[in-house]
Amino acid sequence: MGQDQTKQQIEKGLRLYQSNHTDKALHVWTKVLEKTSDPGGKFRVLGCLITAHSEMGKYKDMLKYALDQIDTAREMEDPDYLTEGYLNLARSNEKLCDFQKTVSYCKTCLNMQGTTVSLQLNGQVCLSMGNAFLGLSVFQKALESYEKALRYAHNNDDKMLECRVCCSLGNIYIHLKDYEKALFFPCKAAELVNDYGKGWSLKYRAMSQYHMSVAYRKLERLPDAMECCEESMKIALQHGDRPLQALCLLNFADIHRCRRDVDLCTLKVHCLSEGIYRNQGKQEELREQVVKFLQCVEELELYCGMCGESIGDRDQKLQALPCSHIFHLKCLQTNGTKGCPKCFKSSMKPGFV
Repeated sequence: MGQDQTKQQIEKGLRLYQSNHTDKALHVWTKVLEKTSDPGGKFRVLGCLITAHSEMGKYKDMLKYALDQIDTAREMEDPDYLTEGYLNLARSNEKLCDFQKTVSYCKTCLNMQGTTVSLQLNGQVCLSMGNAFLGLSVFQKALESYEKALRYAHNNDDKMLECRVCCSLGNIYIHLKDYEKALFFPCKAAELVNDYGKGWSLKYRAMSQYHMSVAYRKLERLPDAMECCEESMKIALQHGDRPLQALCLLNFADIHRCRRDVDLCTLKVHCLSEGIYRNQGKQEELREQVVKFLQCVEELELYCGMCGESIGDRDQKLQALPCSHIFHLKCLQTNGTKGCPKCFKSSMKPGFV
């Protein structure tokens, strides 16, 4: 496969990937990797596979492709390719929590004598190094790295990088327990997405919404936390971003814990897990989550006393009567009586849930 055909197939894979046909995109890229005779094309398709496996949460595969990419860069003896290759190695080790290796590879990147293209990657290198230092709890060096990354973003007018750095700054201030700053920076990232992100991937919006949600939770602004987390989870489900799905699930659990509704937290986790497995076509895991969800509904008696359907698995208008029995509003409207359909007590002044 020559250079032109390699380029066409890579672009085909990108279109499939952006349309959420991940498996088909991976199939196309894997075939290109097997057949291409173009070193530059091989390097690029390995970069696509690295990104895809990162977003799928398959970090060992991500590392495997990063190692193949650095070997390809060495064969080409091009400093720009080498810098990008070492950056992807750093990112892979960061995802696998091998933070010492991440720092080492980042330093290698910064010491490379490349062209302007390589220098433009330095902001991303500093961001990855900051994330590694945060993982090692070396907060001062993490902040210094983030500040360098932010300067590179401003100097190169790189709004995407600025957005990512703002999210990481929000994360470090969560660790440092300065929750006002922890909210300020992801809010700034969300502003960047709104102002400049028309052609960006939705993952930038999802990322900023998630970090805003965590900060809102720490500030005990739980309705805002829930709203942002739901928005982030919606995008993560659409794009098959499994790591973000996991983070959102944990955050949902923490929000419900703060509300002291632990049982509803369990119900929410089962419900969301069911949606994830359904999207992935994993039937065995899906059946397991459905059973757990129904058991939880039964234990909490979360079902309508009229139609018998479950309550809590989706947004619905509900009505609680003074006797504490809960029904779907639409069911009560067709009841035609003023008494509770379950215990027949008076249902004066019902309230919405």
